[in-house]
Amino acid sequence: MTAWEAIAARRNVRDYRPDPIPGADLDRIAEAGRRAPSANNNQHWDFVVVTDGERLQELSTVWPGATHIASAPAAFALILPRPENDLAARWDQFDLGQATMAMMIAATELGIGTAHSAVGNQGKARALLGVPDDHDVAYLMGLGFPADRSLAPIRKPNRRPLEDVMHREQW
Repeated sequence: MTAWEAIAARRNVRDYRPDPIPGADLDRIAEAGRRAPSANNNQHWDFVVVTDGERLQELSTVWPGATHIASAPAAFALILPRPENDLAARWDQFDLGQATMAMMIAATELGIGTAHSAVGNQGKARALLGVPDDHDVAYLMGLGFPADRSLAPIRKPNRRPLEDVMHREQW
C-alpha cells in the first residue's frame, strides 16, 4: 500500500477481530509516532502500548467514548507532560496530533484499524498505566484488524468538498 492509499483508506475502526497484533507491527506503529515532526524537536510525547485484556477493559472506562478499547487487541496511550504554559500546551498538542496521525497511517498500511478516544478520568488512567502525576494521558488509540471489512481506499469520503476547503492565494 502506498502512503496515499493508506491516507485514503484510513477510517475509524471500533469493531475488531480478536486476532493479536504482532509485536513487530506495534513497534513499527510506535516508530512512526517517534519519527513525527515536533516543535523545536521537543518530542514531549510518550507512548504506552497495552495488550493485556483486563487492562484494556479497565482503560475503556476512563471516557464514555472509549468503549471500543475493551475489545481492541491493543491500544496505545498517548502521554504528554503537563505544560509549563499555554504556548507549550499548544505545541505539544499539535505535535501529539502529528504523531497520532503518523501512527494511524502506519497502522493502516499494515491493515490494522485504529480509533482514538479522549481520557476523562486522568487519575484512573495514570494509575492503570503507571504514568507519573506530572503527566497526562492525552488520548487512547485502539488498534485491531477490522471485524467488518478490510481497509481500502474510500472512494467517496464523508468530507467537505476540496473546493470548499482549499483556497488559492487568499480566502
